[in-house]
Amino acid sequence: SVGNISSLVQLDLSENELGGQIPFSLTNLSGLSSLNVSYNNLSGPVPVLLSQKFNSSSFVGNIQLCGYTGSTPCLSPNPPSSGHKHRKLSTKDIILIAAGALLIVLFILCCILITCLVRKKTTSKQGQTTTRSGLKGTSPPVGVDVESGENGGKLVHFDGPMVFGADDLLCATAEIMGKSTYGTVYKATLEDGSQVAVKRLREKIMKTPREFENEVTALGKIRHPNLLALRAYYLGPKGEKLLVFDYMPKGSLSTFLHARGPEMPIAWPTRMRIVKGITRGLLHLHTRENIIHGNLTSSNVLLDDDTQAKITDFGLSRLMTAAANANIVATAGALGYRAPEFSKLKKANTKTDVYSIGVIILELLTGKSPGEGMNGMDLPQWVASIVKEEWTNEVFDLELMKDASSISDELLNTLKLALHCVDPSPLARPEVQQVLQQLEEIRADTPASSTPS
Repeated sequence: SVGNISSLVQLDLSENELGGQIPFSLTNLSGLSSLNVSYNNLSGPVPVLLSQKFNSSSFVGNIQLCGYTGSTPCLSPNPPSSGHKHRKLSTKDIILIAAGALLIVLFILCCILITCLVRKKTTSKQGQTTTRSGLKGTSPPVGVDVESGENGGKLVHFDGPMVFGADDLLCATAEIMGKSTYGTVYKATLEDGSQVAVKRLREKIMKTPREFENEVTALGKIRHPNLLALRAYYLGPKGEKLLVFDYMPKGSLSTFLHARGPEMPIAWPTRMRIVKGITRGLLHLHTRENIIHGNLTSSNVLLDDDTQAKITDFGLSRLMTAAANANIVATAGALGYRAPEFSKLKKANTKTDVYSIGVIILELLTGKSPGEGMNGMDLPQWVASIVKEEWTNEVFDLELMKDASSISDELLNTLKLALHCVDPSPLARPEVQQVLQQLEEIRADTPASSTPS
């Protein structure tokens, strides 16, 4: 077994649909320095030695796994097995099983390839007889447009412009962009060269198909310039659930801010326009849609070609089961965006969202990622300590200090607002409407950067 490989240093089994319990024998691997079994279907308690040695990111995404953090306790110990001992598989048995599994996988891949090639040919022949306006090259009408795929799946479009069918989507070239608790995000390139972002949701944490459709239809109606619109969804015959969004080539705010070179500075007006856009989008969610985001981070803010902010991943908790939500809430708001009271409340609210937007403002002001280590402090604590020592100028990103003579008042006032948002007391934090008002007072929109609220 793996637990007998004494020289093993790193073990990554994430995203493999593994089930059962984590073998206790892994605790014998004294040289193991990296372990990742996240996003599987593991259950039962995590061995104590492993939970002490590795952080929660090694185990997240396993709904029935417990004991790896204080917020995921095991309710009762598993009873000892009283059944008969199973015969250990011989080396010959293992080789035969592996060979059989490999043949099955190769057969399935061949079937998928042949199916996609056949669908592309039949789709082009049927193009003249289809009744879907979207496939005729014109935008679908305002409302909902439904198409059934050849394999029994269903693709539902909201207000376009989307001009692809279910088979086009399933046969698109896909590139993984990222993974989260909800699922995996792909950049899908369609046959005509157009690109969309597709989020494949984890099936076992989602509601029943009927409940899912009711909730996702409501999300598909939400439209705001600073919210990433849900353009379509797909329900497969075997329970697959895909969400389709516009593709944002500039990626996330986190990547835009932290993964650039020194030759790509971000000016203060651009940073201010981004944070105003985030605030406007969040205000719409709170006041018009009655939605709490619950996990607002710079990674969940995307940027379009004009560097306008688009909040994503809002409302996805409505698509999940209560049990899955409880598990996700226990580990939500990681990497420094989590309000201090969240661990006790176990539920997000408007004030926890305001805390998160305060952290994002500090991120834009300092140029630092909330996930960075700062002498044992998180980003709000570090900023507060610098301000307390009256070294306020040390807080700001060096790029911003180059123009300090003309924007110093704006920087200081924005810093004060951000510290107000991350106040340890929820009652002391402003509402989102107040945050937006203060941002607009600090720096008025120019005609070129104005965004409707």
